[in-house]
Amino acid sequence: MRPELLQYLRSWQRDAYEAYFQRPQRDFLLVATPGAGKTTFALTLAAELLARRDIHAITIVTPTEHLKHQWAQAAHRLGIAIDPAFSNAQGRASADFTGVAVTYAQVAAHPALHMQRTLTKRTLVVFDEIHHAGDALSWGEAVRTAFDPARRRLGLTGTPFRSDTNPIPFVTYNRDADGALRSSSDYVYGYGPALSDGVVRPVIFLAYSGEMRWRSRAGDELGGTLGAPMTPDQLAYAWRTALDPSGAWIERVLDAADRRLTEVRRGMPDAGGLVIASDHADARAYAALLRQISGDKPAVVLSDDPAASKKIARFATSGDRWMVAVRMVSEGVDIPRLAVGVYATSVGTALFFAQAVGRFVRARQRGETASVFLPSIPPLLGYASDLEAERDHVLDRRGHEDEDELRELAEANRQRDVPDQLEDTTFQALEASAHFDRVLFDGAEFGVTAEEEDFLGLPGLLAPDQVAVLLRKRQSSLPIPSQPPAPDPGPATASESLAALRKELNGLVAAWHHRTGQQHGVIHGELRRTCGGPALAQATAVQIRARIEMMRKWARTGQ
Repeated sequence: MRPELLQYLRSWQRDAYEAYFQRPQRDFLLVATPGAGKTTFALTLAAELLARRDIHAITIVTPTEHLKHQWAQAAHRLGIAIDPAFSNAQGRASADFTGVAVTYAQVAAHPALHMQRTLTKRTLVVFDEIHHAGDALSWGEAVRTAFDPARRRLGLTGTPFRSDTNPIPFVTYNRDADGALRSSSDYVYGYGPALSDGVVRPVIFLAYSGEMRWRSRAGDELGGTLGAPMTPDQLAYAWRTALDPSGAWIERVLDAADRRLTEVRRGMPDAGGLVIASDHADARAYAALLRQISGDKPAVVLSDDPAASKKIARFATSGDRWMVAVRMVSEGVDIPRLAVGVYATSVGTALFFAQAVGRFVRARQRGETASVFLPSIPPLLGYASDLEAERDHVLDRRGHEDEDELRELAEANRQRDVPDQLEDTTFQALEASAHFDRVLFDGAEFGVTAEEEDFLGLPGLLAPDQVAVLLRKRQSSLPIPSQPPAPDPGPATASESLAALRKELNGLVAAWHHRTGQQHGVIHGELRRTCGGPALAQATAVQIRARIEMMRKWARTGQ
């Protein structure tokens, strides 16, 4: 490696650089957690390949228009001229540029053009978030056609690949013991090592529950509690009710997030916040609420706005408090000062959640923390607890149980050029309340009985171990909740009390299932073995309370 390039690289980037040249190969897949520095690694590698005259041109393929400009700016800092405005209509780039930045959609629109460009010069193709090449069969075929002649291909991703039967071009797959094909990475740098190295921030998740009421398509008024066991349909409606801009849940959460941002800005004066909304109408409504709460006008970024890239760039370099955006800002956009987030979208896939959280973890100095507010939805709580888990792209999945998740993931990754439309127009949110539920950090849960202010007031500058120590200290200082008085002997009161306790325990078991993957029956069996007593249907109130306390202990200790 040329000495002048060393200054740009972190330790993991140098290791990945050496791994690349130790066994020269045409295709190389790098998996690195969001915020780790994949762009710098790729461009440094490109600069070296240009210097060695191994390549003469570069093509960078990105998911969005904004990222084309972001890559061009980063390349300029390394002395590489990339044209982010290249269009299919012009056919050839100016000789002033070493390469171009294009989108996956742009390649799919004219694969033959990009194949001809690749054939003309010895080209390095960089695939930013390469899993997008599998978003549709036509996209994968276009990418393969356009870049099969490339001299070198570098695939980058910071989030788990989605699971379906569409193989991603230029990715190697190995068959595992179950017969499925799993993607094979050439270098992996996960969130855990990045956190230990101080490359990314620790993330504090603040979850909010509440009572929801809505009117169904049949005209019935229904209700549910976030975090409690519900059918998939009930969960979806309760989730949408919580996110309704006219309801009290989202207003309470936005107010808490703004107070958290104020606390974080004591140590990070330019810290910013991002609200990720489901659609354009919600984004505008959330911005109006934030303006009332904070007194400042948030930036609103919509996918059909031609000035979206300029708004993002302006916010990135300003000291403004808030930006509200639809899904387009969930992946790849580099705004290092983002430190507080609100997950106000109904997208529930692991991939999209990881992409969204990745917007807040990029560290500028040691001690910075990130805070993400989210509804107490069991799948989201499970993703938050499993932030460090590595997931491969799995092919040849048997059965059809994941078809809904795959469709949702494809929808989440699709760029929105028109406002989202709700599929069920007969649904009507009626009422939503909000209350602080818990904090999740480093796989443990805190604050089931704590006050909200205890966690909103956490300093914004703390090392990961300091965050854990402070959370555990606050948890241990909480008074042990006293046992509620025994219910009246009347059978109706006893029945209601037992039903409420069973519901609470089942909710905790469901959250533990999403966190550990253990089946509900296995968890209940372990609780019976540890605490004693019969099956849940025959257990007394005292026995059920003992199991609830054991679940909370497991959540705090991660055991």
